[in-house]
Amino acid sequence: MHVANKNGLTVFMHVGFWSLVFLWPLLSLDDNVQRQHIVNRNWLSTLSLFAVFYINYFILVNQYFFKSKKVLFYFLNIVLIVGIIFSAKYFRELDVFSPSLNGVRQREINTGTMPYMQMVLSMVLSIGMCVGLKTSKERNRNELILQEVKQTQLNAEIKYLRYQIQPHFLFNTLNNIYSLIDSAPATAKTSIHSLSKMMRYLLHDAGTNKVPLVKEIDFLERYIELMQLRVSVNLSLEKSFPIINQPIQIAPLLLVSFIENAFKHGIDAVQPSHIKVKLTIENDAIYYRVVNSSFSQNETNTDSGIGSENLRKRLELLYPDRFELKEQEQDNRYTATLILKLIDND
Repeated sequence: MHVANKNGLTVFMHVGFWSLVFLWPLLSLDDNVQRQHIVNRNWLSTLSLFAVFYINYFILVNQYFFKSKKVLFYFLNIVLIVGIIFSAKYFRELDVFSPSLNGVRQREINTGTMPYMQMVLSMVLSIGMCVGLKTSKERNRNELILQEVKQTQLNAEIKYLRYQIQPHFLFNTLNNIYSLIDSAPATAKTSIHSLSKMMRYLLHDAGTNKVPLVKEIDFLERYIELMQLRVSVNLSLEKSFPIINQPIQIAPLLLVSFIENAFKHGIDAVQPSHIKVKLTIENDAIYYRVVNSSFSQNETNTDSGIGSENLRKRLELLYPDRFELKEQEQDNRYTATLILKLIDND
């Protein structure tokens, strides 16, 4: 629809412009006995410009100028101009263009006529305007195609990063459940049931570009419950999520990596461990922080960096200049903070 409207506007502008050009002789000349002949001669000159412009607009510019056949383009225009000049000279000999006075045809009327040299210059200018318009149109079309290609590549990369999370998440979760099968089969059964609900979110909701924040928070809470089934009693866990009363939407699976890393690196079988998760919404921005004890020196999993790296790449693609991501480790305590602006104020 947008393209159709744009094409319609272009046609309207062309028709309007040339209508004014053809009507101008009728509006600019005073009444006299030679009025109609003068108007006819002006129309003949205008028709010559019209022919040169649209022969170039629809044929010559596309077929030769844009296809690096500029020498042939210039040659054909020279032939076109010469042909039009000789045709105009022939037609101006007719009675409708050369009036008679006392039975004698007046061949040259200076008022309202366009000398041949002026016609040539006007046609050259017409060709230049045509090339300029077509070049501008072609440049805009190429820029639009380039933007579409970039957007397609962007969407493909975002999908790749998003789908990369799912097998990574499933791998870690199944490892947790596997460790419970022998020691706590009932707990493992409960875990599988909880996992099935989370997989429904991964397969259906997480496949879209945006999800309601309330669903993302529900996914986080289920994930925390599932992880708590296998952790030691030495873990102290605090979580704080807001009650969402507004239709806030974010990209899916942006927030889980903080919690995933906290459970992976922040828990020790012997030493006291802690995880604190807090999410608030203030001034059209999400403030999300996870603080946990750090035992990363004991971590040998080579996939440990996938979550953080994936998160940063997705934020750069989806929310450029609208987020702050900070990670800090000090005194065996790891802090991950994300500030995400929901509205682009620029």
